[in-house]
Amino acid sequence: MSKAYEEAGVNIEAGYEGVERIKKHVASTMRPEVIGGLGGFGGMFDMNRLGLKEPVLVSGTDGVGTKLMVAQQSGIHDTIGIDAVAMCVNDIAAQGAAPLFFLDYLALGKNDPSLVEEIVSGVAEGCRQAGCALIGGETAEMPGLYEETEYDVAGFTVGAAEKKALWQQAEAGDLLIGLLSSGIHSNGFSLVRKIAEEAGLAWNDPAPFQKDTTLGEAVLTPTRIYIRALRGLLGTTHINAAAHITGGGLVENIPRMLKEGTGAEIDLSSLPVLPVFSWLQEAGKLTENDMLETFNTGIGFVLAVRESEKDHVWPLLEMNGEHPVLLGKVTEEEGLRFKGEMTK
Repeated sequence: MSKAYEEAGVNIEAGYEGVERIKKHVASTMRPEVIGGLGGFGGMFDMNRLGLKEPVLVSGTDGVGTKLMVAQQSGIHDTIGIDAVAMCVNDIAAQGAAPLFFLDYLALGKNDPSLVEEIVSGVAEGCRQAGCALIGGETAEMPGLYEETEYDVAGFTVGAAEKKALWQQAEAGDLLIGLLSSGIHSNGFSLVRKIAEEAGLAWNDPAPFQKDTTLGEAVLTPTRIYIRALRGLLGTTHINAAAHITGGGLVENIPRMLKEGTGAEIDLSSLPVLPVFSWLQEAGKLTENDMLETFNTGIGFVLAVRESEKDHVWPLLEMNGEHPVLLGKVTEEEGLRFKGEMTK
């Protein structure tokens, strides 16, 4: 390897070792449509094998925000890759598309092969949960831009759906069905970190809202991937529209799926009570508005369903292991309105 490049802070040999370490994780995500293997300049996927008549590709890209800082400070690196996959595949699922493949981007201050393997093992686990293939990616060692212990991870996914089965706009009269989140997911962590700091808590301290776990472990609970929950619904016309509840919570994301001229009414008393959100609200002295505009407040995904379809959709969700929540309905009156109160 180039001595000059090594003296500049880049270890090519460590990069080679990292690739060898992740091969088994990548292989565990393969699908029959994938052409070739790891190591080419581009990942290849045979669309002909999907059997779609009018295929529409749906793509999404995202990262995990400052949740990364909690992972780095806690030394817990094997779940953050799940978050990277979840943030992308849940977005395209909201259009009714099933994810086909995923590519990751990992940038580090120092290329530590064991760290790379930990992170990518999480990416592979996310891909397995989503049923998509990890067909490529990039690992970049960037001394000077990142400290030796720092890294960033992001991803990109492509899915497909029949054109006539895309989920696009909710209509007046549609019921809004919520799917539970696993916790904070990957949004609001700048506020989470501020609350933890002001409470004088370190990430390895016991979580004040969960027994037998540290605060870091509790808040790093991976973002739920909803692909399995939506099995039997993706690629069908049973759903009019959907929303992935990310940054901005219900307040910002519900309106994104509404047909122009319509609104929505949400019953706050229907929201599940997750201990992590109760703690955040109390410790941070947050208002109900603060909670609704920052966090998912227990609902990570919302489906807009015609009332006539409820008896088909609800049992299917339950068969897939979900505990769906009836949140409210789409109205002819514009704007998002809340009734009731959040249960603390």
